[in-house]
Amino acid sequence: MRTASCACGQLKATCDGEPQLVAQCHCLDCQRRTGSNYGIAAFFPREAVKVEGDAKTFRRSSHSGHAVTFHFCPACGSSVFWEPERKPDAIAVAVGCFGDPDFPAPARVAWEERRHGWVAG
Repeated sequence: MRTASCACGQLKATCDGEPQLVAQCHCLDCQRRTGSNYGIAAFFPREAVKVEGDAKTFRRSSHSGHAVTFHFCPACGSSVFWEPERKPDAIAVAVGCFGDPDFPAPARVAWEERRHGWVAG
């Protein structure tokens, strides 16, 4: 069991088992969402994720044309997890919200053409 939480601890996602996939994304939308150079998501089966706390949502279209619904804490603003329409059986959880330096590394990288030149591969 792993628990991801927002900065204030009000919104939590507890995940049972290992992630199906850990992916790093360099798209501009992920850069803007995180305020960093990329986002890293751990994808878990929907039934393996238990959410606690209040969340606000933001829904946007992705480059593939499928919508993504982001869930964030209304108190501190941390984006904790999201639901990708193209993967209805999965929930993506922000790896940084686990606060675990031993979390599995990304196995897939997307939008490498948007990677900042000084970010190591």
